[in-house]
Amino acid sequence: MTTLEFPEWPQFGVEERTGLLRALEQGQWWRVGGSEVSSFEREFADYHGAAHALAVTNGTHALELAAELLGVRPGDEVIVPAFTFISSAMAMQRLGVVPVPVDVLPDTYCVDPAAVAAAVTDRTRAIMPVHMAGVVADMDALDKVAADAGAAILQDAAHAQGARWRGQRVGELGSVAAFSFQNGKLMTAGEGGAVLFSDQEMYDEAFMRHSCGRPPTDRRYLHQTMGSNYRMNEFSGAVLRAQLARLPEQIAHRERNWPILSDLLAAIPGVEPQGRDERCDVVPHYMAMFRLPGWREEQRNAVVDMLTERGIPACVAFRPVYRTDAFWAGPTEATSVADLARRCPVTEAIGRDGIWLHHRVLLGDETGLIAIAATLASVLYELRRS
Repeated sequence: MTTLEFPEWPQFGVEERTGLLRALEQGQWWRVGGSEVSSFEREFADYHGAAHALAVTNGTHALELAAELLGVRPGDEVIVPAFTFISSAMAMQRLGVVPVPVDVLPDTYCVDPAAVAAAVTDRTRAIMPVHMAGVVADMDALDKVAADAGAAILQDAAHAQGARWRGQRVGELGSVAAFSFQNGKLMTAGEGGAVLFSDQEMYDEAFMRHSCGRPPTDRRYLHQTMGSNYRMNEFSGAVLRAQLARLPEQIAHRERNWPILSDLLAAIPGVEPQGRDERCDVVPHYMAMFRLPGWREEQRNAVVDMLTERGIPACVAFRPVYRTDAFWAGPTEATSVADLARRCPVTEAIGRDGIWLHHRVLLGDETGLIAIAATLASVLYELRRS
């Protein structure tokens, strides 16, 4: 059996090595005394059109911190997509907040604005769109729902470094946005996260909260607010500066390759690639996603196993958040899995028959894309016959 090969991930080079040595030799390895994290924050904010960026330990902490800054408190409700990585809900539950899962759209896999509007109550304090696989959620419709409800928008942009919506970068959309730099993400330091702010006062409060309640000038341990230690270290900041510098070309490469792969996948009977909202000017393609409508979960799992055996970095789609034990271990007012499943038919379907390929497959050449499609077609034919 032939095993396919694709570009490795993470990608690194002399830029990361130089940055690590620079951080090492400056003699200060934490952000308060060093310059790498603060430099990365300025560069990341500028790239996304935001006034301020705060680097933190990971994407989950970014969501927790952002929610606190938006005034979300225990007992409040935050509307989240039912189809997302568990951190979107878990970060809220860690704060004592009630996540309210709602369904997603069948083409983009992003949260359905109509479902969000139907879920609003007098306890709704925030709406959390997830830009799934780098496809920006319908921010026009969601901004209106949020304004009508008197709720904040908290963008879960973990997949969306470099994305654009109607010509606007994520930091220009007028709402707080949280990012992840976990090992598989579009840019990475193994772990890490960031929050974008347009407001100086909110940024200043965020800095104190992420540094145990201390402002950057404090030398007398005058902890001014509640917080925790979410500080990023200097080595991660140095690596992320190099990762950010090569991100635009990587996004352009993936943007050139996704239409090719999408067309190849769509030509296979029974395969439906993720769609794209035409208002998304730039999609960075954190994942190459597609569905096998009508396939059972165990059949989908077999497809993923066979693709992986042949060298294609495939994974099952996220399980609906309410189909995890973790969801029911935290604050929730949902009645049952069955009740949520009835409200979220699209999420149920994607969780059952969805597959994603790691974005590194889009960093290769057209030959590799053709091989992916041919291998998938062969696997589906083999399983249909068995």
